[in-house]
Amino acid sequence: MNRRPLLSFTVCWVAGSAAGCVFSGRSLLLCLAGLLLLPVVWAVSGGIRWKTAAALVTALIVAALYWEYSEIRNVSLLPKALGHPAGELNEAYVTAAGVIASPVERDGDRVDFVVKLSGIRLHQGEQAATEGTEGEVKAEVNPGVAAETDAEIDAAEAGVRDAEGERVTVQIRLQEESEIAEAALWQRGDKLTIEGELIQPQTARNFGGFDYRAYLLTQKIHWLLKGTGTASVKVNPQVSWEPATILRWNDKARSVLGAEMSRLFQEPHAGYMKGLVIGIQKELDPETFRQFSQLGLTHILAISGMHVAVYVGVILVLLRRCRLTRETALTVTLLLVPIYVLLSGAGPSVIRAGIMSMIALLAARLGMLKDGLNILAASALMMLVWNPYLLLSVSFQLSFLVTAGLMVYIPLAAPLFKRLPGWLGSSLSVTIIAQLVSFPLTVYYFNQFSLLSVAANLLLVPFITFLVLPLGTLALLLGRIWNTAALLLAQLAEILNNITFAAVEWVNGFTAGVLIWASPSFLWICLYYGLLYGLLLALKRRTEARLVPQFMDDETRPLAELDLPGNPINTTNQPDLLSIANSRRAALAFQAYPPTGATRWSNPAAILCAIGLTILLYKGYNAEAIRDGSGSISFLDIGQGDSSLITTPGGTHILVDGGGTVSFGNREEWRIRRSPFEVGAKTLLPLLKQRGIHQLDAVILTHGDQDHAGGLQAVLEGMPVSALLFNGTLADTEPYTKLMTTALDTGVRLYPVQQGMSLAPDEATRLNFLWPEQRADGQILPEEVEDQNHESVVFRLEMNGRSFLFTGDMDQAAEEAILRSARQSGIAQGKPIDVLKAAHHGSKTATSADWLAFWKPGAAVISAGVNNLYGHPHGVVLDRLADANTEIYRTDQQGEIQLRVGKGGINVRHKLN
Repeated sequence: MNRRPLLSFTVCWVAGSAAGCVFSGRSLLLCLAGLLLLPVVWAVSGGIRWKTAAALVTALIVAALYWEYSEIRNVSLLPKALGHPAGELNEAYVTAAGVIASPVERDGDRVDFVVKLSGIRLHQGEQAATEGTEGEVKAEVNPGVAAETDAEIDAAEAGVRDAEGERVTVQIRLQEESEIAEAALWQRGDKLTIEGELIQPQTARNFGGFDYRAYLLTQKIHWLLKGTGTASVKVNPQVSWEPATILRWNDKARSVLGAEMSRLFQEPHAGYMKGLVIGIQKELDPETFRQFSQLGLTHILAISGMHVAVYVGVILVLLRRCRLTRETALTVTLLLVPIYVLLSGAGPSVIRAGIMSMIALLAARLGMLKDGLNILAASALMMLVWNPYLLLSVSFQLSFLVTAGLMVYIPLAAPLFKRLPGWLGSSLSVTIIAQLVSFPLTVYYFNQFSLLSVAANLLLVPFITFLVLPLGTLALLLGRIWNTAALLLAQLAEILNNITFAAVEWVNGFTAGVLIWASPSFLWICLYYGLLYGLLLALKRRTEARLVPQFMDDETRPLAELDLPGNPINTTNQPDLLSIANSRRAALAFQAYPPTGATRWSNPAAILCAIGLTILLYKGYNAEAIRDGSGSISFLDIGQGDSSLITTPGGTHILVDGGGTVSFGNREEWRIRRSPFEVGAKTLLPLLKQRGIHQLDAVILTHGDQDHAGGLQAVLEGMPVSALLFNGTLADTEPYTKLMTTALDTGVRLYPVQQGMSLAPDEATRLNFLWPEQRADGQILPEEVEDQNHESVVFRLEMNGRSFLFTGDMDQAAEEAILRSARQSGIAQGKPIDVLKAAHHGSKTATSADWLAFWKPGAAVISAGVNNLYGHPHGVVLDRLADANTEIYRTDQQGEIQLRVGKGGINVRHKLN
């Protein structure tokens, strides 16, 4: 560390920032006290100088204080400015004025951008406009009419001044296709006024779910502003030059480059090449991204160090071919790197690579000593001082961690590939180390890892980097100069892309190679890197001890006669080795010197590290399987729909319904988004993976309505499912047909359930099915039923002596039939249940007073969406539950509701208070 003070300082800065991020108050002081002891102890032991220790202590303290300072400043000014608390401002109707501070992006019928406010005015007593409301007032807006727009902007700015500089994310829902052309004129730097709803971003509503509010907080954004149609926006184009004009020009340049890519390439190649060459990922085909993501190849689709290295290398070669001096070539390249960083989108990974490249080029230009880790540390420090919240960016973490890992671990791994040809050993070492280093963060954030990822990266990364990327770049450069050649190159690139897509799809066909991991702890990640370092270090010393001959202290080492093993010995003009061997003294010269302490312990150390790493990986992979005899039931918050996860004491996982995104009618083509929100793919499947569920032993589909069945499509495609239990009927909808076809294609066993059937996953758990009723005609083949609610699967779950009733969307007629059947069997009163899953999201068509009187539930869970259009749960049902002295839990108010079912009772927790 004495040789790399900048690296030590940056590590302490990161540690101080992380402490400030995770802890606060007394906890932060205790954490800092513990961290501050480390450099002091290090200095006392003589490992570092006291001046160095003082610098490290300063870095820890200043970084933590800087984070706290950033947190204090990162608050919304709107509540104070408008004179209302944040809760009251949510869904308030406002007029805001400001400047567009980001690129304007359109996806289907929605336009998104960020506005830096200069003023905002609250509409007192007005109701927020809702999307699609009839009788909306629309006005035709001409952005070129500066006088009218300026007056409106001034009026809005006059409302409030205290909120000046606050950033809000604007979402405009287009109403007519003709509005697309008008929205296309909006650019960064334009002044504008917007009328719309002020919305607080949603927090995570499920344990471990994505927290949109926290994500926007890292962007220093606290509010969404939603407008309806371009009539809600009045724009005055920028007329004077400002520093932000450079970014405006850059947006235009990226837009022009993107349009040129669309002209040269057909879909899906155009979206793929935009991401590969210029970093525009918004138009990438979602299925292509999913395929690449599963193999750990998404780093290819984002501009990163690989792209910057190729860019810098090509420019240096071209400049040297132009007879420029070395110093001039380095200077010109140094000046061109920022342009490439801007044109490629300026993401954290490309900024990191750009800063490192510029520092390295400057060091080479000045003839200074270059050290990769110091350059990396300087880049990280500059970025974190500029924006401390980059520490929470996945891209930032992966970029710096993988780069640092390659610098640290490659020298340790290089001797292990010594016997391979140079090019192969180098490629293998880089690919394997990159995968090993990125593995913990990959499973932490994405909860899956492909065993075929190393092979895919080894073969496809060079193929794409040295063939597809240059072809796409050259086609783009020649597009306006030599169109015929550009189109020919584009066609060749598309052929290579087809080969890439086919290879990725073929490899992903081996689904057994994709492992699902629960998100590991920070301690687990630290232990992983420590054991990996120890293993590689021990193997390195063991390998070097075998490769390098050693000699007795009193012997003359025959440097002229010997070479390293594996290299040919030059026997020309050398003494006869046989005659030397006849001498005892010469014979001793070939005996290895007794191993040193380091090499003596290399074998045991390697074995211990390998065993430790194996145990760590086993524990990490099976983290969810470690149980204490308790079961659990999670009523997931998936909006307006149903989805519950049952985990039995024996570790069996049963998913009841999967929610689903409901769409009304056929949408016009221009409204359809490239990657629309789908609850199964965006919420349910990530939650299952995040909890380390490797497979679902059973999925119970209560009925075929979209808000229960729709999300299961992503589940069947994304993880192994053993069996699908359904109500024995078919729904006449395309999504339901696709779901059943997928189940058959993936080998899922289908079981129609009926009244009287039961399922016992383990000794402590039993499911008794109460509905649908048995078919009197003995019909086996499923029939098509339009009213799926009446046919909902209803079952009673017994777990660890506790009972739960799941009712799907059953109606009151089904309830009466079940009660009638019970009375005919001589059961006048059902065994009381602990928790009732209220039917049909709390609709008044179910959960009758007789039903509650029969089961006497201690608590009821209602799954409903926030501010849903149906008014669920209905007040009548809430009154019935209250009259029955039943405790009520609601996902629309409390988010996910988890029940921990042990032999001692039921523990309840919910995500939101």
